Amino acid sequence: MRTCVVAQAQRWVVLKFGGTSVSRRNRWDTIGALAAKRMAEDDARVLVVVSALSGVTNELQVIASGPLEAGELATRIDALVQRHRAFCVELDLDPDVVLAERLAALDALLDDPRAHTRPLDWQAEVLAQGELLSSTIGAAYLRTQGLDFGWCDARDWLDAIALPNQGEWATRLAVNCRIDADAAFRTRFAAQPARMLLTQGFIARHGDGGTAVLGRGGSDTSAAYFGALLRAARVEIWTDVPGMFSANPREVPDARLLARLDYAEAQEIATTGAKVLHPRSIGPCRDAGVPMAILDTERPDLPGTRIDGSAATVPGVKAISRRNGIVLVSMESIGMWQQVGFLADIFERFRRHGLSVDLIGSSETNVTVSLDPSENLVTTNVLEALSADLAQVCRVKVFTPCAAITLVGRGMRSLLHRLSDIWATFGRERVHLISQSSNDLNLTFVIDEADADGLLPQLHAELVRSGAMPVLDASVFGPSWREIAHGKPERPAPWWAVQRDRLLEMAAAGTPRYVYDLDTVRARARALAATSAVDRCYYAIKANPHPAILQALATEGFGLECVSLGELERVFDAVPDLPASRVLFTPSFAPRREYEAAFDLGATVTIDNIEALQRWPGVFRGRTAWLRLDLGHGEGHHEKVRTGGVAAKFGLPVARFDAFLQAARAVDLRITGLHAHLGSGIDDPTHWRGVYAELAGLADAVGTVETIDIGGGLPVPYTPDAQDFDLALWRDGLAGIKAAYPRFGLVIEPGRYLVAEAGVLLVSVTQVVEKDGIRRVGADAGMNALLRPAMYEAYHGIHNLTRLEDADIAAFDVVGPVCETGDVLGRDRLLPIATTEGDVLLVADAGAYGMAMANTYNLRALPAQDVLA
Repeated sequence: MRTCVVAQAQRWVVLKFGGTSVSRRNRWDTIGALAAKRMAEDDARVLVVVSALSGVTNELQVIASGPLEAGELATRIDALVQRHRAFCVELDLDPDVVLAERLAALDALLDDPRAHTRPLDWQAEVLAQGELLSSTIGAAYLRTQGLDFGWCDARDWLDAIALPNQGEWATRLAVNCRIDADAAFRTRFAAQPARMLLTQGFIARHGDGGTAVLGRGGSDTSAAYFGALLRAARVEIWTDVPGMFSANPREVPDARLLARLDYAEAQEIATTGAKVLHPRSIGPCRDAGVPMAILDTERPDLPGTRIDGSAATVPGVKAISRRNGIVLVSMESIGMWQQVGFLADIFERFRRHGLSVDLIGSSETNVTVSLDPSENLVTTNVLEALSADLAQVCRVKVFTPCAAITLVGRGMRSLLHRLSDIWATFGRERVHLISQSSNDLNLTFVIDEADADGLLPQLHAELVRSGAMPVLDASVFGPSWREIAHGKPERPAPWWAVQRDRLLEMAAAGTPRYVYDLDTVRARARALAATSAVDRCYYAIKANPHPAILQALATEGFGLECVSLGELERVFDAVPDLPASRVLFTPSFAPRREYEAAFDLGATVTIDNIEALQRWPGVFRGRTAWLRLDLGHGEGHHEKVRTGGVAAKFGLPVARFDAFLQAARAVDLRITGLHAHLGSGIDDPTHWRGVYAELAGLADAVGTVETIDIGGGLPVPYTPDAQDFDLALWRDGLAGIKAAYPRFGLVIEPGRYLVAEAGVLLVSVTQVVEKDGIRRVGADAGMNALLRPAMYEAYHGIHNLTRLEDADIAAFDVVGPVCETGDVLGRDRLLPIATTEGDVLLVADAGAYGMAMANTYNLRALPAQDVLA
């Protein structure tokens, strides 16, 4: 009967489980359950490939590479033996029965004469014992659970092959294997009687008949080799994370699961730093056309990452990764210019020392290369020998430790215009090398390792904001790590969904039309005002100067911050009872008359340059004012909203601080406040704490400072996947720093945060058009009513308010009637297929910098405005 079953079931599914997955009893129960499930669901035989118990290979490496004192060697060996015996007992197995043969082989290796000299073939035999032990225990346990499991020695099936220019170390301790099996091989493998088989990762048969190992991460590669040899239906890599992510989730909690990748992108991501899958494991499956999957042993219900040749080609950055321990070798010589064979001579010396070059940068007199921290590099003194060798032909300089930060994705060259924020961020660090791959799949920056700390979350957020990382494309990206670990936070229905009927009534009176919900404004104001560390909140009215909003915020106790005489007049007209002491004037390159008017009105005036004092001393003589400083860097969601740093027009450079104070004393100008606002849409809740600390450190030099203004710029979750700003962490940071500098009043001046979500733009559909496969919905307003998408590439949710419940949807670009290519409100927005002329579209989160920036370009009328009180 069993022979008949074997003949019928020639399809294989290969499952690989790593060290953490084979080190506990419950994990072996999971392995057995998964193997049985795959056998039933796929009508296939199952091959399970396992690693050594967690940490065992590290111990064997110490034993194999030595040298160790006799007593220490015996202690380490005994500890390994006792660990495996104890694990047998945990699995209700008799260790003397299950492990007798394996432990005898281990003893024989230690008694082997080669143990004194530790040649590479003996080291390979020692390193192989971990997988042989774990697989022997696992197969015995699974059989006691009633599963039809057999055991086979991977060395009977995986044959190591020699590659050109391979060093002796690599031919034994980091081998490649043959994948060109014929039908006879597969028939012979299938002849093993059990429906399910268990074998070892990491080990193979050397050409001399001895043992070879595949190097670190070799179990992944072993599974791929078996998958390729058997032409398996699928190779599944089961690990302790749910798959590949757009960044290391331990560093970037908002990193997104990569649900589907093609082989090339997966290869690049694995090669450039993702630890979840060994880079060498992808090639065999790619060459054999075998799909791969990365899945989570603890959470087998999650979809994981699928890798195959039929994945859709989606341009964009898929992942950003970091590799530490990079070594840069800089070689400089005037003699290399136009010298035939110079590079060949240099790279021959790398080959001679068994080193593979990763990245290359060159100029007329310099070649700089990077070396990954391979086992050969970190376990030998090869760098010293290499440097001495290279010094014969050039000047050598070694930089270490460095970090390589790599952006991976298809069409990298076409994305360069979207990476301006990335270039700006790296511009603040010392970049040793920039390398763009010839296959247009990655872009790498090499910087000092210390400078890379904390950089990945910032870069990841900038990639998402710029649209360079298309996280809303469900064919590639899955949920974030934060959502997987903690669940997706339930957001209440937006106010506009509750007010849908009223909004449709308002739209019937004419569109385009802005509508503002004052309850939302009040709620945001109260959340900020509840921060005990903040002594005064000002609202930056440039975000939205609607009189009803100004009145509502003044009632909540907010002051109002203005940047022009027109805004000052609006404030005193809309809120005539507002004391002038609650009005802040923060101009930029304003004319003299506006400063004079602000002083006359009694507003608190902010100055941001020394030239104004020098040219208009009479305006400032005997006055009291605040000083706005540029702390040397800017932050924010787009380069155009970064208001600090040399490229920004705002603020006095700190380098001119002393000169300003001297000029202020000359005109008897008393500085009572220091202010810095570095940008808008800043995600880091600790940013403002740092601003306060820097300003407080400068305040003592003034002697008259009473107030520190840390600006605004709090972010709003515009995109569907964006997280709400961590207001609690923001509050805690301010409370901590205020406690350190309690003598100064703390002022904030948010704008967007208070009003963005409170406003929507209502527009009417004019036309629905398809052109070359792109569906477009036209609206009766575009960039003339809402400039942010055209100016900042900003995202706004767009919904068909008329057909809000329609489930039959498709992706549309939403465009306006303005005669500009950039007149696009949103791309790839999911709208009902039935969308038609006259439907009302709602553009969400448009309460900030919407109507305030609206214009009459093309002589189109300004939008109307309504308020829900």
